[in-house]
Amino acid sequence: MGPDGKKLLNIIILGFGFMFMFTAFQTCGNIEQTVIKSFNSTEFHGSGYTSMAIIYGVFSASNLMAPSVVTVVGPQVSMFLSGILYSGYIAMFIHPFTWSFYTASVLVGVAAAVLWTAQGNVLAINSTDATIGRNSGIFWSLLQFSLFFGNLYIYCAWHGHVHITDKDRRTVFISLTVISLVGCFLFFLIRKPDPESSSRSEVTESLLQTESADGSADSSSQPGLCSQALDAFVQACRISVTKEMLLLSVSIGYTGLELTFYSGVYGTCIGAMTRFGSDAKSLIGISGICIGLGEIIGGGVFGLLNKNNRFGRNPVVLLGLVTHFVAFFLIFLNIASDAPLAPEGGTDLKAFITPSVAVAMLCSFLLGLGDSCFNTQLLSIIGFTFRDNSAPAFAVFKFIQSIMAAVAFFYSNYLLLHWQLLILVVSGFLGSVSFFAAEWVAQSRKRDSDYDSI
Repeated sequence: MGPDGKKLLNIIILGFGFMFMFTAFQTCGNIEQTVIKSFNSTEFHGSGYTSMAIIYGVFSASNLMAPSVVTVVGPQVSMFLSGILYSGYIAMFIHPFTWSFYTASVLVGVAAAVLWTAQGNVLAINSTDATIGRNSGIFWSLLQFSLFFGNLYIYCAWHGHVHITDKDRRTVFISLTVISLVGCFLFFLIRKPDPESSSRSEVTESLLQTESADGSADSSSQPGLCSQALDAFVQACRISVTKEMLLLSVSIGYTGLELTFYSGVYGTCIGAMTRFGSDAKSLIGISGICIGLGEIIGGGVFGLLNKNNRFGRNPVVLLGLVTHFVAFFLIFLNIASDAPLAPEGGTDLKAFITPSVAVAMLCSFLLGLGDSCFNTQLLSIIGFTFRDNSAPAFAVFKFIQSIMAAVAFFYSNYLLLHWQLLILVVSGFLGSVSFFAAEWVAQSRKRDSDYDSI
């Protein structure tokens, strides 16, 4: 297999590993608030929204240190160990306690920072300026298949269930734990790509270096590793204040807010709508499938089919903004304002139209499609602009995204639906304008390079 084929295979394996892991984790996040409301125990007093706020809060705090960890440990081991912690969080729901619930939330926050930094590095190392768009699309599409398979299982398992029993919960989370562990072990199939003639930065190169030929590590190499770890942290701080990253930070922040909405809040709203009938709980699964279809189609179309760089990334982001605005307006009309905060019995209120399952599922699809528009373009522009410092750059990306997701999960405990939608509309508009400016800066500075967009 040639060097290009080996790199493409690495991207595919990376995508499948994340697909298995996040089939489990995203499904867990989508249903956990509903499961917690149905949990029959006086000893457990956790909140799914609070757990996710902790995860993303710790995630954001850990991101600037994550490049140092990945530099010292290596991307494969980093992703594997992070995946084990993800699996532990899912397994905790088999028999949850309040202390274990929140402790696991903290550990997953740390693991997420390391996992996504390593992923961004592997993506950049296995891509060129000409293939970063294609590879971003391939990875994104495979990742979003996780929404399809996990939520299809939830729909089949919970169809017709008004209340989630302890047996239902244990069966689902044992299955999700096993699926997550499969994804962890897939990361060991990724191979170091063949070296290129062009030079890379020392930090980026060090993340995929193997041990010396005799397999030994000299004691003198330890100061080098510490120096590389410190250098990775310093570079992350420097990248965070560059003109390009400051412009992109508003758009990245918006993806954190809408991530919270589609992955945790919207499914809870659908499950709380008693006007959807006895299948309201199982509709959470169908909603997740529709989100996944939107993500997959968006990643495929913009990552694999659109190889014409004549118009750049801005039209795709504009499409994502329009798609999200349509979804937010329909949700505002279709879903009761108190649905995010409704008790286990749900809400009998309606918004401005008679609640429609078809409209709710259409909105799920539009949320996924719009999210893929933003994220594929952000992966592409960051991978292109900061290719020689990919690990610190993707750490900054996840730092901004996760801290905004944490903020959104926190206010989701208190704000009615229409206020949450208003926040999304304002931040989406500002994020799109800032992305357009960042794209203009990137084009003006890289006008003589082979500028490929997705």
